[in-house]
Amino acid sequence: MSLFRATRTVLCRPSAAPHAFRPFSATARIAQEQGTSGEAEIRAKLEGRFKPTRLQVEDISGGCGSFYAINIVSEEFKGLPIVKQHKLVNAVLKDVLKEIHGLQLKTAAQ
Repeated sequence: MSLFRATRTVLCRPSAAPHAFRPFSATARIAQEQGTSGEAEIRAKLEGRFKPTRLQVEDISGGCGSFYAINIVSEEFKGLPIVKQHKLVNAVLKDVLKEIHGLQLKTAAQ
């Protein structure tokens, strides 16, 4: 547990909401539904470029915006290998990727 706390302190700003570290609480679910500004920025860029049929963007860093999980389904990925799909997404998010620590990406064709 102490390793987790040390990692959390290094990755997240001290101002991160304490409820962000309780993923199964009602407060965390409400915060997740509202989303963060980083999630909104990523969502807007991806919706503008890919017109996805399904898009999930979640800050999984505990609320500090250093690590995101993205699940995107789009017609534009049809016939492309996963590596090419990921390259397309990374190209759209290149400015965002400079500011974050990591990205978990899942893509699929419609």
